[in-house]
Amino acid sequence: MTWCQKTIQLKPRSRGFHIIDNEILDQLPELANYSVGLLHLFIQHTSASLTINENADPTVRMDMESHFNHFVPERQSYYRHDYEGDDDMPAHIKTSILGCELTIPISNGQLQLGTWQGIYLGEHRDHGDARRIIATLQGKLKTL
Repeated sequence: MTWCQKTIQLKPRSRGFHIIDNEILDQLPELANYSVGLLHLFIQHTSASLTINENADPTVRMDMESHFNHFVPERQSYYRHDYEGDDDMPAHIKTSILGCELTIPISNGQLQLGTWQGIYLGEHRDHGDARRIIATLQGKLKTL
């Protein structure tokens, strides 16, 4: 069993759901060395999330954003944590609902996502900073 861990830096994005597969793969060339294993992704932020969903039709990402903004609205009278802006407390709630980690199987140096699956960054602040993800590879290396 071989382990590899590194920090992936994502570029800053505006609020919404963004497919980040290529950004992760570009910064994780070590993935190609694994014949079988797991990739664990953990985002180190409390106002952004990771999830897997539709990678082909961009209206899915738009609908996800619309739904979560309706489901977790801003400016609620019961929010006490509001000194970082109207979008901050809802961002924390959305992150808790969607989660901060993913585990994806690896086979023959490639992620085993389904045909229509992509890795989403849920950016829940109006103007997100660069986000950090800890990527941990675990598995069996390819034999030469």
